[in-house]
Parts: sequence; C-alpha cells; structure tokens
Amino acid sequence: MKFVKYIARHVYRFLLFFLLTAFIVTCSMLLFLRSVDIEVELLRQNATATFINVVFLSLLFCIINEVRIYLTDARAVDRIETSLQKITAGDFSEKIEPLSVPFDNRFNLIIAGINRMTEELAGVETLRADFIANVSHELKTPLAVMQNYARILKSPTLSEEDRLQYAEAINGAAKRLSDLITNILRLNKLENQQIYPNAETYDLSEQLCECLLQFEPILEEKALEVENDIADGVFITADAELLSLVWNNLFSNAVKFTPPGGKITVRLHEKGGICAVTVADTGCGISREVGAHIFEKFYQGDKSHAEQGNGLGLALVKRVVEIVGGEITVESEVDKGTAFTVKLGSKRRAEI
Repeated sequence: MKFVKYIARHVYRFLLFFLLTAFIVTCSMLLFLRSVDIEVELLRQNATATFINVVFLSLLFCIINEVRIYLTDARAVDRIETSLQKITAGDFSEKIEPLSVPFDNRFNLIIAGINRMTEELAGVETLRADFIANVSHELKTPLAVMQNYARILKSPTLSEEDRLQYAEAINGAAKRLSDLITNILRLNKLENQQIYPNAETYDLSEQLCECLLQFEPILEEKALEVENDIADGVFITADAELLSLVWNNLFSNAVKFTPPGGKITVRLHEKGGICAVTVADTGCGISREVGAHIFEKFYQGDKSHAEQGNGLGLALVKRVVEIVGGEITVESEVDKGTAFTVKLGSKRRAEI
C-alpha cells in the first residue's frame, strides 16, 4: 500500500510539471508563430520532438524538485519523526541535529524549538521524579512513627506515663503529616497560579508584631532574646494573608535553628518607597553551597533538624514573595547565624 502511494505521489508531481511545461511551451510557440511564417508541415514533423522535449523537461524538473525536497524537507521530517518517537517514549536526552544547507531552512527553526521543548521536558521530568521521591520519604517518616508507637500502645504492661508520651508522639507525627499535606496543596496552588492575591493596604508594622507574638511561648521556653527594630506606621498594599505565611515561616525557622539562649532580630525599615523586613538569628547558619538551594522544594541543608520540618517552608516563602512583587535574599555564615531580607513596595501614611 505504501509503495502504491509512493508511485502515485511521484506520478502526480510529474503530471503537474508536465502540464506546466506544456502550457509554457505552447504559449511560447503561439507567440513565436505570430511573428514568423513557418509551414504547417514543418510544425507537424517537429511535433513529436517537441513533445519529447516537454516530457524530458518535465522529468528533469521533477528530479530537481525531488532532490530539493530530499535535501530540505525529507531529511528534516525524517529526523524530526525519529526524534519525536524517542521523546514520546520518554528519552528527553534526544537532540535533533540541524540541517546543514547553504540557504535558509525553516525546518531548522522547528528543530530548534523541539530541542528547547525537550530540554524543558527533561527539567520537568527531573523535578517530578525528585518531587515524588521526596514526598514519599516525607510521608513514610511520620507514618512509620505513628505505626510503631501505635503498636507499642497495645502492650498491656505499658505505664500510664509512657502511654501519654507515646500518644503525644503519635499526635506530633500526625500534625507533621497534616502540615506537609497542607504545604504541598498551598505550594501547588501558588505554582499553578490558582491563588490570586487579594491586595489591600494595611499596616505591615502591626502585622509583624502580631506574628511575632504568636511565638512568645516558645521564645520564652528556649530563653531566646528578641531584638525588635520595627518602624511604626509602614503601610503596604499586598495580600496580608499570603504575607503572614512568609513571616510565620521565617520566624519559625529562626526559632528552630537558634539554640537556647540565642538571639533573634526582627527589623522593618522603609526608604524611598521600599520597605525591607529582616529576620536574623544567631543559629547554626548555612554554607554557601546550601544557600544556593535553600529555596528549593524539600531541600534540607541541616539534616540534624530534618525531623522538625519538611523542606517546603522556604519554597512557599519564595513563591509568595514573587507573587506579591517583592524579592527575598539570604545572608548566612556557618555557626554565626542567618538573615533573611524581604523587600516590598510601601506607602506613606499620607498616601493612604
């Protein structure tokens, strides 16, 4: 069947060239005969030769066209088709070599576009695989804790004190699991732009103080010193609920990674229509290598604190700051502490 289609396609092309050549030769002959006087008998004698010449020219044009198609279209289509089959099968390392032709070829633009698409797909596939692996690991840990302690609770010889302790451990693991799922859903909505900021003008100074007050019990428990340098009356236009996620995550990290007796500093300064919020601590700090990945999903530079989080907090912070049109930077030194700075557009009181 393919052979029949192949022959039919070439016969069709030949007939097109033949009709076009015959039309051109006929028109040329009519114009020529109007200007000269040639005997009809002579024309009849050369009709067969003229017809053969038309057939020959048609065949020649057809061959030239086939060579052109092979050098440009056919090779490109074959390369693209072969590579697309591999890409469809999941081989995102496949690259299509551009055609080497002495003239402009639009297929090279298509090839370049497919190569860029393949690179993006390779990146997405890597992220997907890492995401699934990380989520699986993060889900298994609290589930294993809950399963182990639940099995121990079945023991009839267990004391009431131990029973309460194990029940509290199960409750903590369940809360961690709930927080993980909540953060995954939040991050998914943020990354897919399913959450639209509800911008309103409000007092950022007041919001920071309120968020900081929520951590007062644990601050007192760890005997952490808090330096409050929050300027009064700094107003911004943004989504207050989204930004509360930012401050709560930054405060939570500062408390988590600062040893008892350490110091946490919260600053808010406004200058030239830009307000800067800095949350600094005297904790363990992070290395430059860790700092380069600190905003990636599930990345945990300090494995000793892995049980206290799931590596999604700073990814949420980064995405929220981007959505509200701000920027976030981090400065840190190992064993000396870390400082996160968020910059946002502000409004003066007179503008409100």
